[in-house]
Amino acid sequence: MSTHVLAERLRLSEHAARPYAAMARLESGIELEPALRELIKLRASQINGFVFCIDMHWKDARAAGEREERLYSLDALRESPLYDERERAALELCDAVTLVADSHVPDGVWERAEAVLDRDGLAQLVFAIAAINAWNRLAVATRIQPGHYQPAAPAAHGG
Repeated sequence: MSTHVLAERLRLSEHAARPYAAMARLESGIELEPALRELIKLRASQINGFVFCIDMHWKDARAAGEREERLYSLDALRESPLYDERERAALELCDAVTLVADSHVPDGVWERAEAVLDRDGLAQLVFAIAAINAWNRLAVATRIQPGHYQPAAPAAHGG
């Protein structure tokens, strides 16, 4: 991953190194398969309208082998045949948690996710959604600039 991130307002990694490192540790502790993890990151970033993270996670997903048509169909995931039931349920939960002020995570959304994920997987998914939303908010506040991110080489990419 490129460590050179341009921020218009403030580089949090320089001025709040400990909390920034804590966020990175939280992120690294989440156990979710890389393909679903990148879809979650990209979807939340789309909902939040944050171009840096859309750019970053699109590139990471492609570097990890994700198909282009699944990425550009993500905005229409409910109508697209390119996602399986588990992915749809996880992404629907991502939508509800990201838009928590609007939806308060409806029972039906939770139940669909619970039907396709075990409790440990569901817990990991909730943390993945919370983490990307936190990163989005930190990056939006500091106005991180898109277009400079380069993913790790495929052999070194750990997800």
